[in-house]
Amino acid sequence: MTQQHLKVALAGAGAFGIKHLDGIARIDGVDVVALVSRDLDKTRAVAQKYGIEQSSTDLDDVLKRPDVDAVILCTPTQMHAAQAMACLRAGKHVQVEIPMADTLRDAQSLVDLARQSGKVAMCGHTRRFNPSHQYVHQRVQAGEFHIQQMDVQTYFFRRTNMNALGEPRSWTDHLLWHHAAHTVDLFAYQCGSPVVKAHAVQGPIHPTLGIAMDMSIQLQAANGAICTLSLSFNNDGPLGTFFRYIGDTATYIARYDDLVTGRDEVIDVSRVDVSMNGIELQDREFFAAIREGREPNASVAQVLPCYQVLHDLEQQLAG
Repeated sequence: MTQQHLKVALAGAGAFGIKHLDGIARIDGVDVVALVSRDLDKTRAVAQKYGIEQSSTDLDDVLKRPDVDAVILCTPTQMHAAQAMACLRAGKHVQVEIPMADTLRDAQSLVDLARQSGKVAMCGHTRRFNPSHQYVHQRVQAGEFHIQQMDVQTYFFRRTNMNALGEPRSWTDHLLWHHAAHTVDLFAYQCGSPVVKAHAVQGPIHPTLGIAMDMSIQLQAANGAICTLSLSFNNDGPLGTFFRYIGDTATYIARYDDLVTGRDEVIDVSRVDVSMNGIELQDREFFAAIREGREPNASVAQVLPCYQVLHDLEQQLAG
């Protein structure tokens, strides 16, 4: 059976867009044919490097192309929901980077439109795909490991509005709606049990960025498992997210695609999936779901409960 060849447009030529381009380059039967970003000169430079034929600053213009099957959105958080819905209305499959929205209302609207459209609509909840977290998930599903607690640290040094490449951002990142979304979704997914309790406190609001730079979140799943999540943009030290899984038979520490035991013994996760790159595996799932006409793991519908929890936490913090 001949594999459907897919033509893809990617919006966002920043740090995360480039991660997707690197991942897609290792996937057969997929061509990125258009790159969209705000700065046309920068967009053209990235497009030339990756052999992409069209550079544009106008997503709507690219969506008019009948040969574009799907769109991957790596744009600022505040644009995600509206752009994802525009893609669906244009008849395109869409993968929107995390978070799919920064309000529950917009998240629900996107899920509703995706259901009506019949198109694949997926959100970039990458932790579901990292080999480290897949390994733990498989042990849980096999009944060999039961999570008692997740202890998670999400730490960055971001006191000015810079991206992962050290370049100025045109938008402001958010600890709750972006970075906490990874862990809130992953906790429920790994436990196989919905979040039923959630509490949050936050530190002072930054005088110019207008966001809390430090936050602490507690979660409990219906099955009794708990999660403690600490987030900071003030951390001048090792950066990134570190997940400690404490269970009944083992302790694991996951750092993106790598996994060790609680005693720092390396666990080989190279055979968990076809790649050791979580972003590539996420993209592979998106394209496979399109070809197979099925709902992907991390569909917008599957991750919607996470956004309900984020909404509830935002209401608590506002009170």
